[in-house]
Amino acid sequence: MDRREFLKKTALGVAALAATSLLEHPAVAAANEMINNKIPNNMKKIMVIDGGPRRNMNTASMLESFANGAKEGGAEVKLVRLYDMDYKGCMSCMACKLKGKASNICKFKDALTPVLEEIAEADGLALGSPNYFGEITAQMRAFLERLAFAWLSYNDYSITAPKRMPVVLIETMNGTPERNNDHGYGSMEHCISQALGQPEKLIAYNTYQVKNYDRYELAGFSEEAKRKWREEHWEEDLQKAFDAGKRMAEAKE
Repeated sequence: MDRREFLKKTALGVAALAATSLLEHPAVAAANEMINNKIPNNMKKIMVIDGGPRRNMNTASMLESFANGAKEGGAEVKLVRLYDMDYKGCMSCMACKLKGKASNICKFKDALTPVLEEIAEADGLALGSPNYFGEITAQMRAFLERLAFAWLSYNDYSITAPKRMPVVLIETMNGTPERNNDHGYGSMEHCISQALGQPEKLIAYNTYQVKNYDRYELAGFSEEAKRKWREEHWEEDLQKAFDAGKRMAEAKE
């Protein structure tokens, strides 16, 4: 071996030894461990869809509690507020039904497109809506049209999502358990059940409509009675949402 070759091999050996020593340094090892613990490969992703218009009222609070439970259970959570987005319901473009190009994810492009694509890859889904005239909000209905129409086959009328996953349906309403006009998620609940699995349902009854009843024409409601109900039930409703989120995150595949 000539002098030049000897020096080259020696330099490579020293470099390899230095790299190995660096990787074994306690600070580097601790940093790698922290990164691995922070971003586990098997972390579940749960999508939370808020179909209510108000950021700080009942539906938003229930979904926030659900999300906190899911995070405590070890899941990654993404919250989407439909009222913040510019999108439409099903456009009847039939792009999801094209021969040779059929898709069970809506093909119409707008602000909702990436959300639908993320749901297709998610490990769980929570939907929340206040009850308006006995039904979910228009925004939630439009979202569900876009989600579910692509699942429906007009060849055999089967309903098939990209993958099955646990689902929680949350409703908030001003009616009581004994007196309400609730139709829930309506026909869309059947599509969800067929495509994703039987959903768990949580309903918060007799919720506050406003924080100060003196400012509004709401004489048909007793603020005192609503306050009493809230004191007896609201924290329990929030806990149920939290528990549902944690349960979804911790459920075995």
